[in-house]
Amino acid sequence: MITTPALTPTSRVLTWCLHLLFVALLALAAARAVAGGSAHAVAVVATALVCGVVYAAGPLLPLVRTSRQVALWWLIAVGVVWLVLLALTADGVWLAFPLYFLQLHLLPRRQGLVAVIATALAAIAAFAAHQGSFAPAAAIGPALGAAVAVAVVWGYQALYRESEHRRDLIEELTATRADLAEAQHAAGVLAERERLAHEIHDTLAQGLSSIQLLLRAAERTLPDTAGNAARYVEQARQAAADNLAEARRFVVALSPPALDDTTLADALERLCATTSARHRLIARFRLAGAPVPLPTAHEVALLRIGQAALSNTVQHANASTAEITLSYLGEHATLEVVDNGIGFHPEHSGFGLSAMRTRTEALDGTLTVESSPGHGTTLSVRLPVESEERP
Repeated sequence: MITTPALTPTSRVLTWCLHLLFVALLALAAARAVAGGSAHAVAVVATALVCGVVYAAGPLLPLVRTSRQVALWWLIAVGVVWLVLLALTADGVWLAFPLYFLQLHLLPRRQGLVAVIATALAAIAAFAAHQGSFAPAAAIGPALGAAVAVAVVWGYQALYRESEHRRDLIEELTATRADLAEAQHAAGVLAERERLAHEIHDTLAQGLSSIQLLLRAAERTLPDTAGNAARYVEQARQAAADNLAEARRFVVALSPPALDDTTLADALERLCATTSARHRLIARFRLAGAPVPLPTAHEVALLRIGQAALSNTVQHANASTAEITLSYLGEHATLEVVDNGIGFHPEHSGFGLSAMRTRTEALDGTLTVESSPGHGTTLSVRLPVESEERP
């Protein structure tokens, strides 16, 4: 198969101009032979017609355009007929110029250059033979035409290769951008999954655990004191309603219902009161320093961490008291949760503590846990204060 540059509108115009030039030069040679009364006028006209027919086979026959071997034989046939015409008339020299382009276009780079040189030498030698003598000026035309043809074709091929290289770069860039967009989408999906996992752990999972504990207490109480059972069931119902509101809100990444139309301190105080009412744990809240408005993300993080820490105390610490302290200390806000429970080894912590740490680090904060078996637990979160007025 011939591997040639794809034709553009400009290259098609140049190709047709080359065809017209070849036909026009053939007609010129035949007309001059007839008009000049050449002894070989009939032979020149016949040879020009044959050369034109052979040349026309190239653009018209599909095999010449698709098979390198057939194209080579076609080029040889055109060259042979041209040599016959060149032997009959000196005007055949002018056909060397379009032949240069054919040879450079159809043959490999080195073979095309050799063919152009051979064609130029044949044209110079034939012209000298027709003139009966050789003059250096007679060599200028064919040699200059060969140089121009080589410069034009090689220049076009260089431009085509550069264009193809740029096209490949553009396609690669487009593919890279698509890959990057896909990677960013995947990262966004993973981040959203992680966010939902943290939210579910800190809200729905903790709330459902509370519901389980309350219903278990109701189950133990119901046979003896129906009044207490009704109270536990009411608390369980309220916990379920609260968590339903949480689920609806965090799905659209809004602030939690506990912060609606209230402050972080009030939400934490209400959390302690609710926990004390629902469980066998005395939870107290303490505020230190002058409160300042915090970014919504900071308030949400502190509230969620407080909820998760207090829930862990209820479920795992076997504690009788817990205290949450919210402190505003200059450029930082801290949340501290202290209980008198059984403690644990912090290095053996689970998903809950990992989720708290992720929340904290996402806001450039720090989280520390001090605990040991039998000595209670102190969890401290420290976030930078970036004041944000509430709308």
